[in-house]
Amino acid sequence: PTSVMTNWRREAQQFTPGLHVIEHYGSRRPGTAEELAAALNGVDLALTSYGLLQRDLTILSSYGWQGMVLDEAQAIKNSTSKQSAAARELARLGQQPCFCIALTGTPVENRVSEIWPLMNFLNPRVLGEEGFFRQRYRLPIERYGDMSSLQDLRRRAGPFILRRLKTDQSIINDLPEKVELDEWCGLSDEQRRLYGKTVDDTLEVIARAPRGERHGWVLTLLTKLKQVCNHPALLLQEQEVGPDFGRRSAKLQRLEEILDELTAVGDRALLFTQFARWGHLLKQHLEQRFRGEVPFLHGGSSKTERQVMVDRFQQDPRGPQLFLLSLKAGGVGLNLTRASHVIHIDRWWNPAVENQATDRAYRIGQTNRVMVHKFITSGSLEENVDRMIREKAKLAEDIIGGGEDWLADLDMDDIKDLVSLQ
Repeated sequence: PTSVMTNWRREAQQFTPGLHVIEHYGSRRPGTAEELAAALNGVDLALTSYGLLQRDLTILSSYGWQGMVLDEAQAIKNSTSKQSAAARELARLGQQPCFCIALTGTPVENRVSEIWPLMNFLNPRVLGEEGFFRQRYRLPIERYGDMSSLQDLRRRAGPFILRRLKTDQSIINDLPEKVELDEWCGLSDEQRRLYGKTVDDTLEVIARAPRGERHGWVLTLLTKLKQVCNHPALLLQEQEVGPDFGRRSAKLQRLEEILDELTAVGDRALLFTQFARWGHLLKQHLEQRFRGEVPFLHGGSSKTERQVMVDRFQQDPRGPQLFLLSLKAGGVGLNLTRASHVIHIDRWWNPAVENQATDRAYRIGQTNRVMVHKFITSGSLEENVDRMIREKAKLAEDIIGGGEDWLADLDMDDIKDLVSLQ
């Protein structure tokens, strides 16, 4: 990902200073095969992004690479995506085979099928072509729970997977304990009214919707209810924070209590949200409330802006104590071990994505105990989804990570139970 390219360059400077490293990035990058060959003369390591790998595939494939390494390799998990196809194609186009390494914390997030693109990149012979894999492994395991097929898949893929667990102290003996805390919150009167009205209005639409449209309406309902659980301003499309902003959300009141405690003792915290607009509102409110800088890293942040924010938080003794990040833009690749608290203000449907975000702080180099605060609105869909996530997380453990659209496939009675206020 673009957000971690600078980090890789810095890591190379620290651990392998003898390597000549360049970035294939930006408007001045080589635009022809000849320019690329000239730029790579004497270079040991070239860094680029998945987006440019796809866009510049013709140019990049003109060079005889000795090896390819994918960081955050879950980016190629969708076998039909262009960047997945580009990565697998580039690995095979050379005149002679190159070594391939895939680095990821979540090789199987949603479905068993997500391991196929990774293994196809690493060694196409291990799991065969996609059609064979689908018939031999994906359908028996996902549809019928066939344990013998699962065990055979493990046997085939296992020799190519080096798995390092943070819980294995014989491998990583300098990583401190991680403590996960559920932060239970209620709903304000305004939140409760909005929640009930949204459920009533949308369930009627879902019941009348054609089967092909029902899936989208269910996901829309779940998103709206998560927004209500965060703050009424999200559902009401408000752009500014008023003087009563903090009082309107029980979750925000609990957040302020936690931040009061950790800032008083000089701790630093990462705060993740999946809603960019919620992040912007939180930034406004928290900067007013705590009279200090609160950086917000999101999908619209430039590469330079991201690195400045990371450096201020990670290295500046007078830097901000709180770092806001969008779950998708800031949840992978970054090294933010200065934080000893990780706060998930709203919950993602995918535990693997949440865990990756937590790992921005809970990683090698961390010297403090990491406190992970997961906010859950009691009696709402958040409590019900939290229970379902704990059950669903077992799928990832069976293979070597959680899903998103699975909630929309529930039947009508289960959806009512999921979203109804208790």
